[in-house]
This record gives sequence, structure tokens and C-alpha cells, in this order.
Amino acid sequence: MTTDRDIARWRLRSQSLATPRDDAEQVVRSLLALQAENASQSAWAVATRTSAPEAADLADALASGRVIRTHVLRPTWHYVHADDVRWLLELTAPRVLPVFDQQLTQVADRMTAIADTIERVLGEASDRTRADLGAALAERGTELTGQQLMLVVGKLEMLGLVCSGAPRDGEHTYALMSERVPPARPFDRDEALAELALRYCTSHGPATERDLAYWATLTVTDARRGIAAAADRLESFEHDGRTFWHAPGGPAAAALEPAGHLLQVLDEMYRGYQDSRWVIDSEGVVPRERETAIGMALVDAQLVAAMKRTVTAKAVTFALRPHRALDARERQAIDDAAARYAAFLGLEPRVTFDAA
Repeated sequence: MTTDRDIARWRLRSQSLATPRDDAEQVVRSLLALQAENASQSAWAVATRTSAPEAADLADALASGRVIRTHVLRPTWHYVHADDVRWLLELTAPRVLPVFDQQLTQVADRMTAIADTIERVLGEASDRTRADLGAALAERGTELTGQQLMLVVGKLEMLGLVCSGAPRDGEHTYALMSERVPPARPFDRDEALAELALRYCTSHGPATERDLAYWATLTVTDARRGIAAAADRLESFEHDGRTFWHAPGGPAAAALEPAGHLLQVLDEMYRGYQDSRWVIDSEGVVPRERETAIGMALVDAQLVAAMKRTVTAKAVTFALRPHRALDARERQAIDDAAARYAAFLGLEPRVTFDAA
């Protein structure tokens, strides 16, 4: 019988947390999209899925344009491979754009002029920061608040007009998508739904149709259509009254290495699901409430502690607040995870534990 813990362990392998990829580009391509709202934390989300985590790996992929950081799937940033950006936008933007429009009512009558200005500015010189775009708009008589500008460029990303440029001194920049991203793959809507379902269930599986619908901002009907179209390339099983879809093959081994992981709560291992997210808490010890910490510690694919990361010039401290008492093996797994994360940052690791 398959248990919640079995599914969680299986996902470690599907998501390359237990079977790492060679480099950042492979990670992004294999997962199709990784949430990247927090650039610093999400860089580790990519790196921890590689066999030799290095900061330059993702940075080089972003600079070259092989990996794009842009708004897609949901109204937030994701890392997406350049080959997948356009068809994903075409498929998912219609349901996400209204979210932006609801928040841009104050500039709705100026959106066309604003978009024309931003396109003109980026056409003259690429890799402009958001501050650069704001200054260019102000020079032309359009003053936007920081929030308005953030929403405006987010909408333009969802429309496929702009996307990430090469980072500048570690800061996100913008470029014209037409100059940065190759033409879209020739998918009709049904083919795109099938491709999306296949790759999500392969890279995030086992997962349910409602997990897919949440992840890609689809209706459940469209999620079902996509899974049905890809069903001959997937396998499924029943658990807890739901159907879980996955790539062909059996569950992961009972014990996977590394055993411990320190991740942000936006990581795909957590945020990549909604319907079946809590298989990572098979004991039911984690409060079902809005997250109060932006990090988490997993041991053996189970969420055992909330985590706060603090970076200083010499060290990175991981402050853990366990959801239950941790044994020596679990603490060692967390120490090992901290050492890997600190090595990636080029800092000394420090781990503290509050009382459970």
C-alpha cells in the first residue's frame, strides 16, 4: 500500500532533490518551471537539485538567455527554459492576466502608451532594471508608483512582450522577449495541455489533477483534459480517495540521499502542490495555517521544522523551529544540509534549534 510518506519520498526523486541533475539548465528544463519570486532563495532551489551546486551555474544560464526568469503560470516569477516560455504563456496567460488587470485599474487608460514606451526603451538598449524603466517613463511624463510599475511589467511579461534580461550586478533586468526568446513551439491548445500535464506529472509526480490545476492556474476541466491526453505516457494509482499520476516506474527507494533539505516555502517541493501538499507531513504535526517562516527543513521527505535563514559577511545561520522533537539522525541530516547550502554561498554554516 502506498502511503503519504512514500509519495513524498517519490517526489524527492521526481524533483531531482534525491537524483540531482548535471546543471541549472537541466534542472529548469526538467521541472518545466520553478517559482522564483525571491531570487536569492530560489537560486538555491535550482542549485540544490544539481550534482555540484555553484552560484555561477544559474547566473550563466540567465545571462545567456537559456533560462528566463519571468511571470508565467501564476502571477509571480518563475524560472523557465527559453524553449518553453512562449507556449506556456500562450496556454496560461488568459487566466492570469485578469489578476493583473484587477490591480491596474488606475492606469488602465494609460497601459497602451506605457507599454509602447517600455518597448521603445528596451528596443534602444536591453537589460534595463525596473528603476531604469520607471525613470524612462517619468521622463516622458508618466509617473508610476513602485507597486504600479511592478504590476505593469508583470503584465507585459504575461503578454509575452518583455522578459528577463541579463542580470546586472545581481539585479533583475528586462529585455524584449522578441530579442531574447526563440519562436514558440507549434502547439495547439490540446497539445499544449497534454505537454503540460505530461511534464508536470513527470517532474512533480505523483500528483493529482487538482495539483496540476493549481500549479498552472488551469480549470480542473483543462487539467483533466491534459492528463487524459497524456495518459498513455503516464501511470497512476489510487490513494486517499484521489488518483495520483506519475511517470512510468515504481516508487522511490525507502531511503534517499541526501536525507535532509533546507528549502524556502516557495520551493516546488511545497508550493508545487495544493491538493496533496501535506504528504510532506504524514504525522500531521505542522500547523495548517499561513506560513510564519519563509523556510523549511525536510528530513526523509517530511517537513520537520520551520527555518529562517540569516546571512552575514562570514556565515549563514539557519534558525530551526522544530514541529516535533528531532532525534540525533534528523539533526545530523539538517546539519549536513546546512553545510551544503553554506558551501554554495561560500560561507560558514551555523544551525540553531529552538525548543520543539
